[in-house]
Amino acid sequence: MGNSADVITNPLGGICLMGGSSEDVNAMKWFLERANGGDILVLRASGSDGYNAYFYSDMGIAVNSVETIVFNNATAANNSYVQQKIEQTEAIWFAGGDQWDYISYWRDTPIDSLINIAITERNIVIGGTSAGMAIQGKYYFSAENGTITSNNALANPFNNSMTVSDIPFLENEYLSNVITDTHFDNPDRKGRLITFLARIYTDYGVFGKAIACDEYTAICIDTEGIARVFAGYPTYDEKAYFVQTNCDLFTQAPETCSPGVPLTWNLGGEALKVYKIFGTATGSNSFDLNNWNTSTGGEWLQWSANAGSFIEEESDAIICSSVATEDVLETIKINIYPNPTSEKIYISSEQIDLRQCEFTLQNSLGQQVPVVANYLSDRRSEINVIHIERGFYALNITLNNSQRLIRTFVKQ
Repeated sequence: MGNSADVITNPLGGICLMGGSSEDVNAMKWFLERANGGDILVLRASGSDGYNAYFYSDMGIAVNSVETIVFNNATAANNSYVQQKIEQTEAIWFAGGDQWDYISYWRDTPIDSLINIAITERNIVIGGTSAGMAIQGKYYFSAENGTITSNNALANPFNNSMTVSDIPFLENEYLSNVITDTHFDNPDRKGRLITFLARIYTDYGVFGKAIACDEYTAICIDTEGIARVFAGYPTYDEKAYFVQTNCDLFTQAPETCSPGVPLTWNLGGEALKVYKIFGTATGSNSFDLNNWNTSTGGEWLQWSANAGSFIEEESDAIICSSVATEDVLETIKINIYPNPTSEKIYISSEQIDLRQCEFTLQNSLGQQVPVVANYLSDRRSEINVIHIERGFYALNITLNNSQRLIRTFVKQ
């Protein structure tokens, strides 16, 4: 819809994250204005072209064109026309649907590569709602085995549906250590979000952060890292959440995050610091993603989990430097392969002496499974798993300084 000839403008960049119900008009106007009169491309894995008229004429913001491309399968990732449209656009909007469709169709294809080039080299603005928001952090819930509720996530952080990935996909500067979540008020997803963060630490040795939206809330992040929250407050109780581990504490790691065992990440009830912001029509309330501290229009909370029960309480503001904590585990790289496997798993590391490590194995019920490690060298070990049942397993690796990493795999 609009001018069929490409126009080249200087887009203003930024990210628009929307909670998953009807679009917030003021946030949509912000998104279109950041295209600076250029071309808008809607990418989706289901549905039709309903955004075309909405973006082109209903918002009252002048743009050159709007086009929707629906991916019905992964083969379109290699379509030259689709690739050309990504190379020419000044704005990309990801519609809702199933985030695993987006990930399985685009990850490690020309599509995610071209989108990332458009973000980093041409400063296009991107945005998305529901699944289109859920795919935008460095860490993301892939939903490849279906969705998961807070209750099920808290009851077993290694539930088969707890598929939290760090495989490179979309690259956003201010979401480089972040996982996002949507539909936050219906149903309540706080419990699963704290479990996502616990798994990010357990699996990858990283204290991640999180951004979440109620269904009618939108977060617009400019290129300076200021996140403005749009919604209908005070008429409606619509909010966004910015979540981080509590760096006021000496230790920040979950007390218990193991297969088949309810999550405990309590730390005296202060495990996570959360800033809850109420969204307004003007987007006047904001949060600074440069320091994850400076904020207006909201209140501080603290979240924790105790034996699978989620706890939320009022809190004082975070007072320590909130630059991402560099944990020693983040710098240690231990790989296990092949995954899935049917006979053996191999463990390798270029950084530590594996002969000084202890290996234990747990199944998805939290039960310990007897295994014996065979040390092939100081940097490579193998474990025979041909005798264990098929399913999902966690390999606990205890280092000689008593710190622990967990790597997960599937026995076929």
